[in-house]
Formats: sequence, structure tokens, C-alpha cells
Amino acid sequence: MNIPKCDLPRVVIIGGGFGGVALAKKLRNQEVQVVLIDRHNYHTFQPLLYQVSTGGLEPDSIAYPLRKILQDSPNNYFRLAEVLEIQADKNTIFTDIGPLDYDYLVLATGSITNFFGNTNIESNAMAMKTIPQCLNLRSLILENFEDALLTDDLNQREALMNFIIVGGGPTGVELAGALAEIKKGILPKDYPDLDTRIAQINLIQGGDRLLPTMSSQASEKAEKFLRKLGVNVYKNMRVTDYDGHLVSTNTDDTFEAETMIWAAGVQGAMIHGLNANDIVARGNRLKVDEFNRVAGFENIFAIGDIAMMQTESNPFGHPMVAQPAIQQGNSLGANFLRMLKNESLVPFEYVDKGSMATVGRNKAVVDMKSFKFQGVFAWFVWMFVHLFFLIGFRNRAIVFVNWVYNYIRFDREARLIIRPYKKNKKVN
Repeated sequence: MNIPKCDLPRVVIIGGGFGGVALAKKLRNQEVQVVLIDRHNYHTFQPLLYQVSTGGLEPDSIAYPLRKILQDSPNNYFRLAEVLEIQADKNTIFTDIGPLDYDYLVLATGSITNFFGNTNIESNAMAMKTIPQCLNLRSLILENFEDALLTDDLNQREALMNFIIVGGGPTGVELAGALAEIKKGILPKDYPDLDTRIAQINLIQGGDRLLPTMSSQASEKAEKFLRKLGVNVYKNMRVTDYDGHLVSTNTDDTFEAETMIWAAGVQGAMIHGLNANDIVARGNRLKVDEFNRVAGFENIFAIGDIAMMQTESNPFGHPMVAQPAIQQGNSLGANFLRMLKNESLVPFEYVDKGSMATVGRNKAVVDMKSFKFQGVFAWFVWMFVHLFFLIGFRNRAIVFVNWVYNYIRFDREARLIIRPYKKNKKVN
């Protein structure tokens, strides 16, 4: 990898997501050598991926170069690589560009889509966890409307304009709202010779309410917003199979749809070498102690989605969202600095800053610790929070300008088929 040897302890961070970036920032210009490894050369602001999928934003507005984050720190290095294996007994990782030794290893690999072992769904459904996947989804959505113009088969036309979203969490709810607004405000203008009224947005949730991790008020209001936008909401329904055209469920209901988007769950992105049963918890996550140290290891740590920190009050670990990853990255960085000074480590304590989801124009739900609110004010709060946590002034400015333009013109100008997508081509 051509990383120079030095007398400083080497901290290798695998993953440039929220946790990995927070940790790298915390260790900038400190008495450690930091090596950040990721298979992409950019950090992705995942909460806004659905807007890339629906043409609201271009991908470069929610991505930020990892090398730029490490600038002006002489002991920090970035390598574009995929980690293949960890050999903990040798303090070595093996990547597609070569091996690397470490003094401390931090796994911040995040999560991947969980299809729960259903290979048909995995092969035929669309995931939305990375920018390439979102660009594929954007192309497929637009190509479906182009194909619907060309077919004389009414059933095929309806299937091309029928969208199934599986999963009623924030991602599913936000995507359903965005697609519903496209159907209402954009499709009639873009496709005047196509009866866009037959387009259907279907949101399928396995539980008895949407947004199950939020309050009942938020769930009820989000469902009300979606139904008002024309979204068909199905609760207590599970998708059992999808062959690329026919959606089967655990009820008598079936759907014919050329596009099914899977937002029904995630699991930890595990790396070979640390997948022993005694350290892997529910959701394919690594068991860690209160200092984010992986069970059974002294110099291997895990933060963010891949980390399962179980306590008596929180037996299922922290939620797999951005805030725990950011806070754990900052906490671990502070503990590394304490280690260098031979000071005692401070246990991690998660501060829940609330949850939120947007359903569309002037529609959002926000749950804070002390109060909950929905509607226009919640929508403005949602926008402010997301702008604040975006990395880089340019990205904040571009996203803000896009949102203002989209709001005034009721338009999404990034609805471009940059690269045609074929269903049998999967990109991670």
C-alpha cells in the first residue's frame, strides 16, 4: 500500500461513512498515523439518497471526497481499496491492493441491504444504499415511463407504471412521498401523451404501523400525509417473492410491477475474519463493549451500524442511523487520545437527539425528546438539520438552491438517464 513506516501508532479505519469520518476528523494532527480505507473515494450522505433516486438532487451534491477530509494532516492517509480479510492474530488486513499491518483497527463498514435470505427478491428488487444503486433506480424509473409510451399492452403499461416500495421506515416513507409528488406534478408535463393517472405508488409495511421506531403520532400523521398524496399503504403485509414482474405476499394480494424497491431492512457489512459466532450478534453486527472494543480483542474496535453495543436498558443496541455512528466516532477518537496519555477510557453514552422523516412538500414528522410536531414547521426543521450535517459548504449551497428551486417551480430537473440500466446488472 506504500504507507510509510513511523514511530507513531497506526490506526487503520475501514469505512468512510459517518463513523469513520468522525473518527478520522477527531484524530487529525494527533500523535497517531491514520489510514482510512474505503472502496469509494467519497463519503455519501445517505439520508438524501432517495432524492438522487427520484431526480431531486445530483449525486455530487451528497458526496464529498474523502481525501479532502484528510487534507492538511501529514500523518493521515487514504487508500482506495476493498478489504477482503482480517487476520487478527497477525494484526494484518488483506485488501485487493495488498496487505497492511495495524496497531489499532476500527471497523466502520456500515450496513448493507438485508434481503433475509430471499434470493429471488435480491436478484430482482432494487436496493438504495449507495449512489450507484440510486442512479440505477433513477434510470429504471425513467426508462419504465419511456417504455410505457411504446407499448400497446395495457397490462404491461400498468406494470411499468406500478411501483412497489417494501418497508415503512423513514427510507420507504420518504421515497413513497417523493414518487407521489413526481406523479402529481411532473409526469403530466413530461408525458402529456401518456395517461399518468394509472401510475400507482404502493408502500408495503410488515408491521401494523409506519415509522415503527418513531411515536404513534408521527406514524399516524405520516400515513395520513401519504394517503393524501395518493400512495396506497398496506400494513401487516409481507412480500414473500418477486420474480421481476409478479410480487407475491403473505396475503391473497399480488401485484404486477416492473419495479420493486427494497427498503425493508439492513444488516452489518461484515468482513471475513471477524465473523465467528461468539462475537456476531443479531443483524450481523459485532458485539462491542462500552468502549466500542470488539468482544475478545484489545486492539480491534467497531463503530456505527456494524457495532452492537448491548446494555440492560438497550438489549438490541443503538439504532443503525447516522447519529450513533457520529457519536461513537467522536467518542472513540477521544478515547484513543486518552490511551496515548495513559488515561482511563470513558464509556460511550448515546445521546438520542430525536428522529425525523419527510413525506413531501411541507410535510414532515419530527420526534424530539421533549416534544413532537408534524407539518410545515417539521419540514423546515428536517431541511435545516440535513443541511447542517452535510459535509462541505459547496454541498450545502447546492442542495439548498436545488430545494428552493424545486419548491418554487415544483420541479426535479435531475431526472436524467445518464446510463441505461438493465435489471440483470447489479452494482453495489
